[in-house]
Amino acid sequence: MDPVRRLYPFLDEVKGFIAPDEGEALHECGERQSRLGPCLEIGAYCGLSTMYIGSGVRRNGGVLFAVDHHRGSEEHQPGEAYHDPDLFDPGRGRMDSFRELEKNISRAGLEDTVVPIVAPSTLVARQWRTPLSLVFIDGGHSLEAAWTDYRCWSPQVQPGGILAIHDIFFDPSQGGQAPRAIFRQALKSGLFVQEGLVNTLGLLRRVRLEGEGPF
Repeated sequence: MDPVRRLYPFLDEVKGFIAPDEGEALHECGERQSRLGPCLEIGAYCGLSTMYIGSGVRRNGGVLFAVDHHRGSEEHQPGEAYHDPDLFDPGRGRMDSFRELEKNISRAGLEDTVVPIVAPSTLVARQWRTPLSLVFIDGGHSLEAAWTDYRCWSPQVQPGGILAIHDIFFDPSQGGQAPRAIFRQALKSGLFVQEGLVNTLGLLRRVRLEGEGPF
């Protein structure tokens, strides 16, 4: 049993799409990288990845920024494959996962570690100036959404930092190809090198800044 499941026996009750081996890798990244600076995730949803990363970050007294507009990605809307009616707010006529995130952050005792930011990632990135030791991209999976998150947030990863990308499928029949496309672009840029691949979670380490020559 991974350390996060020992810490949170209720983990299986938390809605989300992170496999246990991916979650354990995120936990280890959160613990290791938070020694260098703050961490940030895009696409917190109901808090499953937040708990995995946050529990590692907490060990160093660090901070995890959890960015999500909480209105669901394309696949979460009514009539789509991953729609969850429990997260639909009929009064407002839209998805709302923020209440679940709040509940799970509190249940996990992560209020002093996790800073939820309820806004589109593009809006948050517009004025972001703090270098990050870990950026986890797991937002919208359309090509436009994935490229936007990559363009907005990969420059914020400091040298030695990790860019983590979820849902990388090498077989198109298993899933969409947008996360794989930005993973490949990060490698092609020469700014990142592959650190590891755990199930569908790709881990890239930043080795230089834009405009710098290779080491």
